Amino acid sequence: MIKNPKAEMFNKKASDPKNKPDEVLKALDLQQGQKVADVGAGGGYFALRFAETVGTEGRVLAVDVNQNFLEFIQNSAKEKGLVNVETVRTPKENASLPEKQLDLIFMRNVCHHLTNRVDYFTQLKNSLKPKGRIAIIEYRSGGRFSFHRMFGHHVHKETIIKEMKEAGYQLEKDMDFLPEQSFTLFSA
Repeated sequence: MIKNPKAEMFNKKASDPKNKPDEVLKALDLQQGQKVADVGAGGGYFALRFAETVGTEGRVLAVDVNQNFLEFIQNSAKEKGLVNVETVRTPKENASLPEKQLDLIFMRNVCHHLTNRVDYFTQLKNSLKPKGRIAIIEYRSGGRFSFHRMFGHHVHKETIIKEMKEAGYQLEKDMDFLPEQSFTLFSA
């Protein structure tokens, strides 16, 4: 196994029971054979869980700007015997995803890194199948002295909803079961 402390830290946070990863998966209602992109995949925790859920007939694109993270994900998938995970290195503001092939685009703690979200999400519409969805999990600002607030590692849920509407999406679900993050699901 290739060591990557930052990827491992991301996976530890994603898999922490307080962050309710099982509930997140249940809320996404993925089906066998679906195609999913995990944009900003980090250490790949969710990409690998998605790959198990969609099965060998499905496919998961683990998308990130960091090649070291993608190599870590490839090795993790190989170790788990998952043959339906493909890694995609992408520039920060261009997801470079295939057209009209994805059932779900998943983004966890990524929005605060994007400078022009409306344009970015408008681009992503081309990658979704009819009835395709985008799931966005993003940090809330937290208290007065929170890391997320102090370093700008958050986007207000209302801002996400407004920008997604400007990009041509409809809010499908607004879930509030995560302790530190908003969780919204949109359709194109």
